[in-house]
Amino acid sequence: MNASRAAGARRVIAQSIAFAYAPGAGPRHESDPLDLAAEGVRALTVAGVAALEKAVLGTPPVGGIVLRYGFFYGPGTWNEAAPRPPAIHIDAAAHAALLALERGSAGVYNIAEDDGAVSIAKARAELGFDPAMRLDA
Repeated sequence: MNASRAAGARRVIAQSIAFAYAPGAGPRHESDPLDLAAEGVRALTVAGVAALEKAVLGTPPVGGIVLRYGFFYGPGTWNEAAPRPPAIHIDAAAHAALLALERGSAGVYNIAEDDGAVSIAKARAELGFDPAMRLDA
């Protein structure tokens, strides 16, 4: 992030994951805590996610945007169909990155399908995100 600031960047967009939330009922929202009490390999993953997000969101004057993606599927991924919630088609995921670049405000956005695992209301409202977006073949 120091390099971003030195280069005069006004915005940094980081890819994160929407499956690092602490256990809880209902769809997980961007303000819900990450699973910092996790154990084993998951603990390493969540700690890495927390460090990445802290760096991206905590380096003023650079406006940090974190896109918490679901499990990718579609062409060029390991999965042709949604593997499990939260999931996101690779076309919609790429479009979300473009939307964040064009109009995103600093903060965290869940980028996934509307499958009940995470809330995507913020991304819909602020980015114009549509999980059904697909590129023409």
